[in-house]
Formats: sequence, C-alpha cells, structure tokens
Amino acid sequence: MRSGYVTKRILGALLTVYLVVTLNFLIFRALPGSAVTNLSRVPNASPKLQASLAREFGLNEPLLTQYVRYLDQTFLHLNLGVSFYNQQPVLANLAGDLLNTLQMVLLGTFFAVIFGVAVGVIAAWQRGSSIDHGLVLPALVFYALPVQWLGLLLIGLFGSILPTSGRVDEFLIDPSATQHFLDVLSHMILPSLTIGLVLYGEFVLIVRSAVMETLGEDYILVARAIGYRKGRILARYALRNAMLPTISAIALQFGFIVGGAILVETVFNWPGVGLAVYNAILQRDYPMLQGAFLILAISVIACNVIADLVHFRLDPRVS
Repeated sequence: MRSGYVTKRILGALLTVYLVVTLNFLIFRALPGSAVTNLSRVPNASPKLQASLAREFGLNEPLLTQYVRYLDQTFLHLNLGVSFYNQQPVLANLAGDLLNTLQMVLLGTFFAVIFGVAVGVIAAWQRGSSIDHGLVLPALVFYALPVQWLGLLLIGLFGSILPTSGRVDEFLIDPSATQHFLDVLSHMILPSLTIGLVLYGEFVLIVRSAVMETLGEDYILVARAIGYRKGRILARYALRNAMLPTISAIALQFGFIVGGAILVETVFNWPGVGLAVYNAILQRDYPMLQGAFLILAISVIACNVIADLVHFRLDPRVS
C-alpha cells in the first residue's frame, strides 16, 4: 500500500510535467506576433529576411509539426531550443541563471526557516500574551507586503551600505577567491533578505498555528497532568508533531519561491532566472520564455512531490 502511494505520486508528477510542456508550447503560440514580427521596426529588415528567419526557427511550419518537434526535443533530447536573441542554447543560457537564483533563494529561505520556526514556536507557547502579539504583528506585516515594494524599501534603507544591483562589482579587478566570495555575498544580502522576510512572516504564522493545534491535543494535556517539564513537552511532543505541516509548507513554498523571485531579481538586477524571463519578454524570445517557464514549473512539481514524500515518510497515517 505504501509503495503504491509513492508510485502513484511519481506517475502523477510525470503526467503533470507532460501537461505543463503542452501548455507551455500552446500559450506562447497563442500570443499575438512573434520574434520575427519585431524585425519590422529594425532598419533593413526586409520581408525576405523575416521569411528566412521564420524558416530557420520553424515558425512557418504547421502547429502540429512544431508541437511534435517540441516534444521530441524536450523529452528525448533535453533540448529547450535556441535563443532568438543571442543564438545560444536555452539550457546553456539558463544554467548559470538558475544557479544564481538558487544561491539567492537558499540564503533567504535558510534565514526564514531558522527564525520563522523559532519565533513561531515561542509565539504559540506564549499565545494570547503581549509576547505573542509582539511577535505575530511584524510577521503579518512582512507577509502582507508586496515583495517588490519591500525590496525598494530595503534599497532606500540600506542602499548606502550594501550593493543594490548586480551580482559582482565590475570594478573589482582580478579578485582572489575570498574577495570574490565576499563580493557576491554582499550583493546577495538585500535580495535574499527581501525573500527571507516575506517567507519569515509566512513560516511564523504556519508554525504558530501548527504548534497551537498540537498543544490542544489530549496527549499534551496528559503529559502536563503527569508533571513533565514544559521544555520536554514542547520539544519532544508538541514540536515534533507540529513539524509535519511545517516541513510540507517549506518544501511546497520552495518551488514557488524560484518562480516568485522574478520581481526581486528585476528590482535588484540580480542575474537569475527571473531577470532572464523579464528580458526575454521584452525581446519576444519565445524559446527562452518556454525554457524558463518549464524549469520553474518543474521545480514546483518536484517540490510538491518531495513535500508529499517527506510527509509520507514522517506520518505513518499517510498511505
């Protein structure tokens, strides 16, 4: 029964990936215009040149032919196409961008998990008190703030102290490994903090709710009646069971964070997948958009599967 659950979740994820690939193909073909139509605004871009480029990129072929070729290249060859803008493979363009996004997102998520879980547990244990209200109110504020507005606010507050644009200092010539690491880290702080603060607010609320629900269970009341210390009740019984929905929420949110970093990367000019998507939209670079959206969608699907498998592993009631 339990092995069947794993198989069912993996097959469901593969089916979802196929549907995402299909929608990814159709959505961009349904948009008005194409990369070739943009050439009408370029000097010396004759109709003959436009027709030649349309043949080169296969834009003049029947839609079904383009779809079959797209599935073949995506699934069998792991080829996401060639960028209209720089004529380089999409996968090569996005590889470095994805690594930059993951670095920034992981730093922000680490901050949010550590502080969000700790504050959420304290708020739940002190529920109804002034400590609880004082901890929950900032979490609600951070959770409600638009991420791009929060990024601009941090730039205004810390722009004179920390870098606010790019990933490295272009005027830092031939840096050592340590200098390069510190340079990247200093540029990463503000975009990571922007994502981390929003997630911090969300995790505080999730953990607080989960711990409060667990503290109301009968076995917690029995442990209190027996005379167990508060720390033992919290650490060994309440927190352990409350972490089930928390771990699932963290795994689920991580997939969405990668996609949600688009606004943050645009505000801070961080060279990640989000900024690549923004530039590809301006350039009508369909292969880049398809590749980026496919990677973002797969990251969400993968994190959903991981969340289900972690919950399945930790909770014997799931089958």
